[in-house]
Amino acid sequence: MATLDRKTLLEGLRTELQERIQCYEDHQHRTSGALDKDIEDQALEVQNDEVVERLDDEARTELAQVERALARIDAQVGDRCEECGDPIAPGRLEVLPYTTHCKDCADLQ
Repeated sequence: MATLDRKTLLEGLRTELQERIQCYEDHQHRTSGALDKDIEDQALEVQNDEVVERLDDEARTELAQVERALARIDAQVGDRCEECGDPIAPGRLEVLPYTTHCKDCADLQ
């Protein structure tokens, strides 16, 4: 995958993650309204809150990885492992466009 194509893909992923995080924040801040008055419905909503919180954490972690990969592309080192400096295999970049480590270094972590 060419660097420009990868950058475009990562920018799209960044936008998607930012939109997803906004939806999670809206849910967590109850922008659609307060908890239901029925105690069983409240219990279900609280369980949903826990799931949304985990999804939000995952999205924020992935967004940080995307931002890091984009910064490395801008610094013209985006296709090199940040640990050992060796090139990251093109196939690995296609599967994990936000990776900053070659397979060997990723396996060591």
